[in-house]
Amino acid sequence: MIPEDLHYSEEHEWVRVDGDVVTIGITDFAQDQLGDIVYVELPQVGDAVESGSTVGELESTKSVSDIFSPVSGEVVSRNEALDGSEEVINSDPYGEGWLFKVRVDEDATDGLLTPEAYAALTSG
Repeated sequence: MIPEDLHYSEEHEWVRVDGDVVTIGITDFAQDQLGDIVYVELPQVGDAVESGSTVGELESTKSVSDIFSPVSGEVVSRNEALDGSEEVINSDPYGEGWLFKVRVDEDATDGLLTPEAYAALTSG
């Protein structure tokens, strides 16, 4: 199921917009492809991130995958609850499994996919 209230990147991150701060995580499709996530490396609070740039990584029992920032701005929060509880990304990718938050200074949804476009990308 693809939540209708989010925007998506082609690299399988989701974006939830709340004013000038966006919350970023990976999609259910991405966590399913990765398998059991055992380690996560996130950007630090205060880091400047650029849309499309690598900002961290996820390690699963199958592989290591880069985390890309779907927006440009400054990291204002990271999900510290994932430290030692990385499996939350698998069980609740759109809720408690969020990764980090960025304060953006432009339209955060520019260049991102609608739920319908993301569904088409992942359907085959």
